[in-house]
Amino acid sequence: MTTESPHWFKSSYSADGGQCVEVAGNLVTTLDIVPLRDSKVPAGPSLTVSATAFTVFVDSFKGR
Repeated sequence: MTTESPHWFKSSYSADGGQCVEVAGNLVTTLDIVPLRDSKVPAGPSLTVSATAFTVFVDSFKGR
């Protein structure tokens, strides 16, 4: 267990006030996980995926 909290950020490609997903990349090095959440509901639930799964997901959009 860690006492480290997620540090949330939105993509620089996100429009102001748009429907966005926030990512907390600071837990990759310590826990090998990437938490995700809906930016419109910051107190709502989050989804956590492995760093490898997140990399595969992001890479699948590159070049589109």
